[in-house]
Amino acid sequence: MSTRILIVDDEQAFLNSVSRVLRLQGYTDVVTVENPTKVQDLLGQQSFDVAFLDITMPQLDGLDLLEVIKEQSPQTECIMITANESIPSVIRAIKLGAYDYLLKPIKPDQLIHSLERALERRRLYDMLLLHASDSADQTLENPEAFSSVITCDERMLHLLREAELHARSDIPVLITGETGVGKELMAQAIGKASRRNSGPFVAVNMLALNASLFESEFFGHAKGSFTGAISDKVGYLGKAKGGTLFLDEIGDLSLEIQGKLLRILQEGEYTPVGKTRTEKADVRFVAATNENLEKRVQQRKFRKDLFYRLRFANLHIPPLRERKDDIRLLAAHFLQGAGLAGNSLEEKAEARLVGHDWPGNVRELKGVLEAAANLAENGNISPKHLNLPHRTTMVEAPASVGQASEVGALEPLAEVERRHILSVYQAVGNNKSQCARVLGIGLQTLHRKLKAYNVS
Repeated sequence: MSTRILIVDDEQAFLNSVSRVLRLQGYTDVVTVENPTKVQDLLGQQSFDVAFLDITMPQLDGLDLLEVIKEQSPQTECIMITANESIPSVIRAIKLGAYDYLLKPIKPDQLIHSLERALERRRLYDMLLLHASDSADQTLENPEAFSSVITCDERMLHLLREAELHARSDIPVLITGETGVGKELMAQAIGKASRRNSGPFVAVNMLALNASLFESEFFGHAKGSFTGAISDKVGYLGKAKGGTLFLDEIGDLSLEIQGKLLRILQEGEYTPVGKTRTEKADVRFVAATNENLEKRVQQRKFRKDLFYRLRFANLHIPPLRERKDDIRLLAAHFLQGAGLAGNSLEEKAEARLVGHDWPGNVRELKGVLEAAANLAENGNISPKHLNLPHRTTMVEAPASVGQASEVGALEPLAEVERRHILSVYQAVGNNKSQCARVLGIGLQTLHRKLKAYNVS
């Protein structure tokens, strides 16, 4: 998709000059507007990645136009242009959301440099501030590969983009995180996003292997190579040929097995037991553990050289208790999978889910909801259907909400949301565009909520 650029200036000669520079640099989707009063209607028809705005124009001041653009299209990066450097104007422009400003006359390299920095900021913004799965589709080049990872969490969406980038190569990937966070799902997604997506995905529980059988299980063996070898056997490396080999629970391997695994990673070759011909390890290795490998290296329970071999592409999945919005999203997803409507979860039951620590993470949430779905009448799940402990321990509220409170005395979600939105709105000087950007919601959604709060 090409970069769409808007240029607004009341001097036609300047519009022609800037447009020509941009086209020479390969930016062909350029729209020029001489009358700034026409921009608002134009924004209703199409969106722009970057807008260059002259500050001094007779029909409409460039700063007022900036505010219009940020209200209607907050994702557009705006670069202000002026012939007179005015500090108050610059400060106001930045407060209104402008990314940069340029002084006339503008040199071509200055123009392109500012544009490229604005586009890079836009790319980073898209990557780091996504809050919905639909937005993830716009960022991921292959969103279908990651469709099984249900999330709206900012860190998780960024993690998915990292995973997609790593999937393009064959370097080993290490996935870390607590039990039940979805490490195998992430490994499967990497396999689907890679050039090996047509090959097999083979998962191995490394804890089930012992040192004496490792080579036979991993490399395979020839008939008669040892007592009990009544036929040829293809090992895990052969089964995963052309695809992805997922090594689960790698953090608890014995040092002996770690050494054998390291040799495979380093040499990329192996010899099946009882054979003399070396075979190529044509697999992509993805390893996972819930252990702190760096700590185990310090304790001399994990080989330093193997750790360094794995650490460069490390994806750490945060626990579910740190992803409160994902709890709601996953709950709706699991209930739909159980044949119930997504809104069948009562508000008090949802509050119980959000307030729980989820030591078993996503796996535990799925089990609790599937059991609750069996017990619920008329599809409405209430707190009594949730097999969760009743706790009165203190939980930490969001920083903008206030002090910690007891679980039994938590405020309704709507009130927590109201106070958080209003606090952010005040913190950004009542600037709706910036407030919507900080909250990660659409501008129209913010307008609707502020109206409900009787805020003009």
